[in-house]
Amino acid sequence: MPQKPNKSAISSKSKVMENHIFICTQLVKKLLAEVSDRAREVLTLRFGLGTASERETLEAIGERWSITRERVRQIEAAAIEAVRASKAFKDAKPAFDELSDYIESQGGILPEDHLLSGLASDEKTRNRFRFLLVVGSAFFRERETEEFFARWHVNQATAKKVHAALSSLYSSLSDTEVLSENEVFERFLTELKEVDAAYRNEEILKRWLALSKHIGSNPLSEWGRATAPAIRTKGIRDYAYLVIKREGSPMHFRDVANAIASLFAKKAHVATTHNELMKDERFVLVGRGLYALAEWGYKPGVVRDVISEILRKLGPLTRDQILDEVKKVRYVKDNTILVNLNDPKHFKRGKNGTYVLA
Repeated sequence: MPQKPNKSAISSKSKVMENHIFICTQLVKKLLAEVSDRAREVLTLRFGLGTASERETLEAIGERWSITRERVRQIEAAAIEAVRASKAFKDAKPAFDELSDYIESQGGILPEDHLLSGLASDEKTRNRFRFLLVVGSAFFRERETEEFFARWHVNQATAKKVHAALSSLYSSLSDTEVLSENEVFERFLTELKEVDAAYRNEEILKRWLALSKHIGSNPLSEWGRATAPAIRTKGIRDYAYLVIKREGSPMHFRDVANAIASLFAKKAHVATTHNELMKDERFVLVGRGLYALAEWGYKPGVVRDVISEILRKLGPLTRDQILDEVKKVRYVKDNTILVNLNDPKHFKRGKNGTYVLA
């Protein structure tokens, strides 16, 4: 089992971050003071370090100065190198070491959004941290790919192992498989045998799982492939799917709507929920207002269609056998089944008491 996160240690790390130079503007100002005015302006615009937090593109800055995108990129690259070669940068080593330690405490590799939101709550401060990460020699950014989100790390070896473990974990999951949080942690840990045991706690495992675009979780903390029906939640239909799957048996559409509101704090009008259930092939009407999941073996159609399918599949059956088989896939009264069964246009009863298709 993964270890529980050491809350006091994490809190202590966060407090250190808050109390040190990282969140103030002084370090960034000192570093920017080491470059020319034009280079400083490029860095300020590119990283959103001025009064506005918006970060400008190379194209936008080029248009501003009537120079090419490539020329802006060259100025930016030269400016970063000048910062790294400056005395202010060397003097700031303790500050960069502190930032590196913070990343290590969070798992050594984590999604860019998670890292920046953990460092600061406002965009301007996040921009300053982004600048420090870019100029810092200990920090490595990997761009977003088809498999992973953009991420930062401070240890190449650990990063490679985590990437490989995530790819293996994804491959081990079927298209519809859903795991509890503990189950996904256990399976993930089997892929992380070579990773330092110090990283093996729940919070770090969650951050590492968040690196993958292909693995996701739903609001019930269940995990699986991001495309799995039980994982993706885009609207009432998906929330309804989770509710009925969690219940494990057919539910009335009113109960489904109420459960969506209770479990997910989402407004789900009864009529809207009913309409969404009727339009989605994942749900099957199995009784008066009762819906089940098609993946449970239920099929759409009226009772007569169900009886026909049963006889077509199993051959001649007695009345009681037909009642039992229909009730496996429909929540209906015996009399409803018998009324349909006694329709001579569709069914006939043999001398031995069994029924067949007419």
